[in-house]
Amino acid sequence: MHLVRHRTALKNRVHATLLAFGRPCPTTDLFGAGGRELLQRLGLPEPWAGTTAAAVTLIDDLEAQIDGCERELRRLGADHAYVPLLMTAPGIAWVLGYTIAAEIGEITRFADPKKLVGYTGLCPRVYQSGSRDHRGPLSKNGPKYLRWALIEAAVHAARHPVYRDHYQATKRRLGKQRGPAVARVEVARKLAQAIWHMLTTQAPFAPARPHAKALAA
Repeated sequence: MHLVRHRTALKNRVHATLLAFGRPCPTTDLFGAGGRELLQRLGLPEPWAGTTAAAVTLIDDLEAQIDGCERELRRLGADHAYVPLLMTAPGIAWVLGYTIAAEIGEITRFADPKKLVGYTGLCPRVYQSGSRDHRGPLSKNGPKYLRWALIEAAVHAARHPVYRDHYQATKRRLGKQRGPAVARVEVARKLAQAIWHMLTTQAPFAPARPHAKALAA
């Protein structure tokens, strides 16, 4: 994750350099073969040309290190029973599945879906005064990498038919400023509930099954 953040920062710097010279990226992957050729043809002045070339070299080095880390993680976690099940849920690929499995531990520690959701720290703080409840920011009292993995998964799961309508409705209800972030957190909580059912029943993500309402709730 540390290496991925560095890679993202370097890519953002290259894109910012192009925008500063009025040359936005016309290709979907600036760092693929076509994008590399484009960078060479742009003819940026120094020192920006040298800075961009150095950033691309560092990106390549980080890519190699990230690939090595992923291979090692696959080797270490190849026999983890939770990972194949988690990968059947929308938005969860191998790395996120491994992260979620490692952070949850034994699913039997959680008596019900609410216990797991509470463990993630994705629930808002509730302040009570008399008969009134006030909801504050997220508690964030659980493992931070579990929250990160669920939020990352929610970005993609928000496009899945099970979650798409609720995600879009929440965005519209709360507006452009708060809507997307709050909607992603809600999808992440729903994923946590689905994960509890999947790991408890040892069944893949399948909304059409009898526990579909619990998965989509």
